[in-house]
Amino acid sequence: MVAALKLAITGGTGFVGQRLLDMALAQGHHVRALTRRSQAVRFGVTWIEGALDEPERLAKLVEGTDAVIHVAGVVNADAAGFEAGNVLGTGAILSAAERAGIARFVHVSSLAAREPQLSMYGASKARSEALVAASPLSTAIVRPPAVYGPGDREMLDMFKMASRGFVLLPPAGRLSLIHVDDLASLLLSIAASTETGMIEPDDGRANGWTHRGFGNALGVAVGRKVHTVSMPRLILTAAARADRLARGKKAKLTPDRVAYFCHPDWVVDPAQAPTSWHAAIPTPQGLADTATWYRSAGWL
Repeated sequence: MVAALKLAITGGTGFVGQRLLDMALAQGHHVRALTRRSQAVRFGVTWIEGALDEPERLAKLVEGTDAVIHVAGVVNADAAGFEAGNVLGTGAILSAAERAGIARFVHVSSLAAREPQLSMYGASKARSEALVAASPLSTAIVRPPAVYGPGDREMLDMFKMASRGFVLLPPAGRLSLIHVDDLASLLLSIAASTETGMIEPDDGRANGWTHRGFGNALGVAVGRKVHTVSMPRLILTAAARADRLARGKKAKLTPDRVAYFCHPDWVVDPAQAPTSWHAAIPTPQGLADTATWYRSAGWL
């Protein structure tokens, strides 16, 4: 049984952060969580109203804690937005942790950082990693692959396509996946450990999933036989521009995302797997559970 920790969490109101917070409380940890707006009172949680560009609020967030888990980040922005949210924001919370002498700092990055030349998002995540790696604190950098699970809006469009009997995919390639509950479990495990360096977790499937295999798995999850179609990058770029026109800032497919979606290899490196943690949720089961949740929530 892991001893209860006092955790400072950023991004606790987002998709991954909410699940992390739930799991932390279930394990008996005490949480201080950053929020931009007022939240309902919750036993075990001290909400700190503020943002990553407010040093005095970050100092309050990390005060008296054992570890910081930095989940907050920007996935859809222009170059300035990525810089502010992913690079400067990481630098700010890292500085607060260093000034307070926090023992552990866990940074949630992305596999996109492995190929920073492909996208503004990946480049900003790579720059955030460099800041963490240079810190004198005991740090771990976690690069999740594609994250999915109940409550996720980023992959919802893929499930909607599958429910209609087709899945549009990037050009041929492979990817790794991880369920949000497994990622939350890993982050808590790392916060309580002394493991440092780069960590690339996944669902335990060797060599990941082909794009087509993932599309077919989505079909099974929603109970439909699907047709998978690999789209050329040119068409995906045009679709991203159309999505931006139709949904504005809510667009899920952007030109920046197309740039890294079309990369053929987003499989985690086994050499950077966690040393004492393994995923508990097989992806077929996780996808089916997610589809069930979407339906119950009226999203699918």
